[in-house]
Amino acid sequence: MGIEVRNINKRFGNFVALNDVSLNFPPGELTALLGPSGCGKTTLLRIIAGLEQPDSGQVFLDGEDASSHHVRERQVGFVFQHYALFKHMTVFENIAFGLRVKPRKLRPSETQIRQKVMQLLELVQLDWLADRYPPQLSGGQRQRIALARALAVEPRVLLLDEPFGALDAKVRKELRRWLRRLHDELHVTSIFVTHDQEEALEVADQIVLMNKGQVEQIGAPDAVYNHPASPFVYGFLGNVNLFHGRVHQGVLDSGGVALDAPDHAHAEDAKGIGFVRPHELEIERYTTDAEGIVAVLRRAHAIGPLAQLELERADNKEMIEAVISTERYAQLALKEGEALVVRPKRLRVFVDEAV
Repeated sequence: MGIEVRNINKRFGNFVALNDVSLNFPPGELTALLGPSGCGKTTLLRIIAGLEQPDSGQVFLDGEDASSHHVRERQVGFVFQHYALFKHMTVFENIAFGLRVKPRKLRPSETQIRQKVMQLLELVQLDWLADRYPPQLSGGQRQRIALARALAVEPRVLLLDEPFGALDAKVRKELRRWLRRLHDELHVTSIFVTHDQEEALEVADQIVLMNKGQVEQIGAPDAVYNHPASPFVYGFLGNVNLFHGRVHQGVLDSGGVALDAPDHAHAEDAKGIGFVRPHELEIERYTTDAEGIVAVLRRAHAIGPLAQLELERADNKEMIEAVISTERYAQLALKEGEALVVRPKRLRVFVDEAV
């Protein structure tokens, strides 16, 4: 089922939660609403579900205006961060709950309910826990049961609000892989809210990056990561080094070091910032004829396949973070305190109003 929101506005007192937001969520895809706390992503999710009313704007489900429809009429499955399972009910009864409270005409028989619940327990790989109670389960198991309960009513759309936010890092990683496999099997149109960029990049088909109640960028994970549309997106999606300076006719002058900025060939002495990710830097030992930014190695952390280097620019004392292979690190035999030369392999420059 396709979902569309048009010109959604929402304020809480003087706080603008959503400012004229319009979006399309493709049918059968998993879309991540990504952004910092307070950017409006959960408010938008609740408006789609019918749990919150916008001040203005419309929500369309399969082309039909659902703005005035009650949450029950929208056929939405909702999974919260904190499980929201009934502690006094068994796992089986938790999943069966949505089916048992359906109007009498639509309610399945007891046999159908048992069959459906056991199918869902097998789907989430927890059929052996049917008779347990939520307090007897781990956090990861509880979240999978919450997802099975949301799926029991056969929702047209599945909405997940920070579904793994309360879990530790290892369980989160396992569950997001599991969610991706489950989605590939079911193809339910799904939207999940997260502030974890790694989670969004790994799981989603499409990412909607939000900031201060507005949409900054929409696209496939590789597109938003490799081609950020704004400084905010660059900074939010992974670590980044900033090189401040002036841009003139395709060159960024940062502390006397000339860096190519071909996208700004027509710029005339404009204020600019170059963005470079840590793995996009070349490192070599300092020599008097080497071209690049001179920096001193302050700290090296070389465990596993990558070495993380913390460097301090010689000219302005700003820190630079670089990532090279452990092999390259061993080959260079770097020592803390020695001078190195840093060169961006790839540089994205934003000028004037963009900065």
